[in-house]
Amino acid sequence: MLGGFYFITDSNLCRKPVEVAVREALDGGARVVQYREGDREVPELIRTASKLRVLCSGRALFIVNDDIEVALACDADGLHIGQDDVSLKTARYMMGNDKLIGVTVHNVQQAVLADEGGADYVAVSPIYGTVTKSDAGEPVGLQMIRDVKAAVKMPVAAIGGINESNVEQVIAAGADMVCAISATAGKDDIKSAVRLFSTKFK
Repeated sequence: MLGGFYFITDSNLCRKPVEVAVREALDGGARVVQYREGDREVPELIRTASKLRVLCSGRALFIVNDDIEVALACDADGLHIGQDDVSLKTARYMMGNDKLIGVTVHNVQQAVLADEGGADYVAVSPIYGTVTKSDAGEPVGLQMIRDVKAAVKMPVAAIGGINESNVEQVIAAGADMVCAISATAGKDDIKSAVRLFSTKFK
């Protein structure tokens, strides 16, 4: 079941090697780990993703952001795509029916299309203003989580500007999963930071 804290890697923000960061996130209770690195060559991405896949095995779902080639090569549990990435139809065809596919959405219409297209979860973004993704767009707010939850049958993740002070509101609005990149990957003690968020889920 998709739920709980959703950890996303960010080498520009994190001061630790990605394998160390992911290990700490897992120890802190992360239920999903997404490997998101945009400026690496494919062979390097595959090598790192394969190592992370082993780390996550039996502990958390391992998702690769955007890159189908990397996701397939490391036998990831799934792929996450945005509105400007490969189409959901293509992603499903290439990944197969036994893999998870998540889609970033910014409104209810996009969420419904993802649901009808066979996505396994959607990530509503950005809930609040964020500095970790330059093209995230304008904040959609807590009401968007409620509206998307009412419109789709699948789990809903929330991302964008979420931190220790607002996470409870985000979960109360209906988020099944929460991502908080700056508030976890950007910390010196990633394990404790992730645990703080993980304990918010009943």
